[in-house]
Amino acid sequence: MLLLAQAPKAWHRLFQLKPPALPRTPGGEAQHVRCRLLSRQGPAETGRQDQPQGPGLRTRLLITALIGAGLGGVWLAMRAEKERWQQRRRTEALRQAAVGQGDFSLRDHRGQARCKADFRGQWVLMYFGFTHCPDICPEELEKLVQVVRQLEAEPGLPPVQPLFITVDPERDDVAAMAHYVQDFHPRLLGLTGSAEQVAQVSRSYRVYYSAGPKDEDQDYIVDHSIAIYLLNPDGLFTDYYGRARSAEQVADSVRRHMAAFRSVLH
Repeated sequence: MLLLAQAPKAWHRLFQLKPPALPRTPGGEAQHVRCRLLSRQGPAETGRQDQPQGPGLRTRLLITALIGAGLGGVWLAMRAEKERWQQRRRTEALRQAAVGQGDFSLRDHRGQARCKADFRGQWVLMYFGFTHCPDICPEELEKLVQVVRQLEAEPGLPPVQPLFITVDPERDDVAAMAHYVQDFHPRLLGLTGSAEQVAQVSRSYRVYYSAGPKDEDQDYIVDHSIAIYLLNPDGLFTDYYGRARSAEQVADSVRRHMAAFRSVLH
């Protein structure tokens, strides 16, 4: 009870005590102000004052984009050069194979005599087949025509002459060729000739063909090589395309050959 009675007096004396005076140092007032300012700043604010600021986010993104664009341009240039080198190697290998050497003498579906020199100065897409072919020849000729039409739609490219040479001269005379080619393209020329003339041009382009046995109706199928040949304006065999190549792929290849072409006759 005595302690409880004296407690109010003790608390009153405690509140009357003054805080101990801090030791004064030269510039002490400035130090107190500095402490108060620092106490009001967070760690992030003090760090920004002490550390130099680097480039902004937009600048860093711009620099990254420029570096990426430069590397991308270098990669595309290297890829294009590699494709040109591969194309030159392929063209040289095909020339060494001596395909399409020599001339030929045939007649077109209008009865006009035709030789290889008639197509000098033109790009030529050529296919060997026969008019009685049930499916493969129509499909390949339609693909050839699609290529010609795709290239015709580009005004900056030179025209391409489509040719269809028969490997069945026994049935594919001038009249049969005229009736057949009219279903494909107005500029498609059908070429035929004697058995000896057809054999000569087929050997020149390494085209294999063989007539099968005749049935009771004297009908037969001709087994033959399936390829579309590309000749450049010098009349030289430049490339060939099998059944696996689409019209878009063939057209793209022809464009590349056109861009890289340099005549060896001038």
